[in-house]
Amino acid sequence: MKICFLMYPWDRIEPETDSTLRLIHEVASRHITVAITTPNSLTIRDSVAYAYCNVLKKSTKVSTSIPSFYKNADFKRCKLPLAGFDAIIMRANPPLDTTALNFLDSVRNDVFIMNDIDGLRIANNKLYPASFSGEAARFIPVTHVSKSQEYLEQVLEESATDQMIMKPLAGYGGQGVIVVEKSASRSFRSLLDFYIGRDQGNYVILQEYVEGASEGDVRILVLNGEPIGAMKRVPSDKDIRSNIHAGGKEVKHVLTKEEKALCKALGPQLVRDGLYLVGLDVINGKLIEVNVLSPGGITRINKLNRVKLQKTIIDFVENVVSTREMVIERKNNFRKVIEDAEVI
Repeated sequence: MKICFLMYPWDRIEPETDSTLRLIHEVASRHITVAITTPNSLTIRDSVAYAYCNVLKKSTKVSTSIPSFYKNADFKRCKLPLAGFDAIIMRANPPLDTTALNFLDSVRNDVFIMNDIDGLRIANNKLYPASFSGEAARFIPVTHVSKSQEYLEQVLEESATDQMIMKPLAGYGGQGVIVVEKSASRSFRSLLDFYIGRDQGNYVILQEYVEGASEGDVRILVLNGEPIGAMKRVPSDKDIRSNIHAGGKEVKHVLTKEEKALCKALGPQLVRDGLYLVGLDVINGKLIEVNVLSPGGITRINKLNRVKLQKTIIDFVENVVSTREMVIERKNNFRKVIEDAEVI
């Protein structure tokens, strides 16, 4: 089997905590061919999509210590056809590079891509939670998105709560997330000027404040529609954001009945959209965000629960590839029977 990771540059990995590195290490430990590339390394020649890849040499010792594996990994630079891989695992950081997805359109029928490129196109924005309906809709907090200052001011004024959450639609990783209080509404217009911009180019999200937000959020990793691990992220005393890189701290968490119900309600649509591996950010049973590009948390959840989620994830990838190969083999066998009948 041959797997390509379309990701951020190798030298930007933080070996002690990086989730993608755990997946790469797991693939390498199974003696599967590993190639890594970046969106900037994609190319097309004679209508064939290629990538300049760093291929892990077979001589590389796969140490049980992942930081040691990272330090000693030895690669060979090659230009390789993307259709030759069995799977491409998407692990590029936000923001989404839509041009990179266009390169992958030509190989989507030849290679299992996780997550699916159409799924990434529709879900890599903060509007995606609004697409959930039926039972899933009750887990989505009331959300307003607009460029209109007048409308957003009206929303804040008419809010049933004294606080709301404001954030840029195009933000990621907790960037620009603030609490807006009705008592400080005189400053709200100035904030909107900054967030929307002078050219009225930026959308702003104004969302109901979910009780319990000050105590942190829960990151749930979902694989093929089912939760496989979770942790709670508690913000520092100096920040409302619970993101780890913003100073938050991870603690062990067992999914509540409501959080399990949320996963059950959202899971079918995630699978239909080809979003096989996602990170759900949840506060008090409400879905705040769906992370689809390179959801993190594997290392920290592993440490908190003494598990290795990367094994479960790569098992899934291998099973999908194996099933696809069985379907192709079955089809070819049937075609051979028909061809033999024609000869007779």
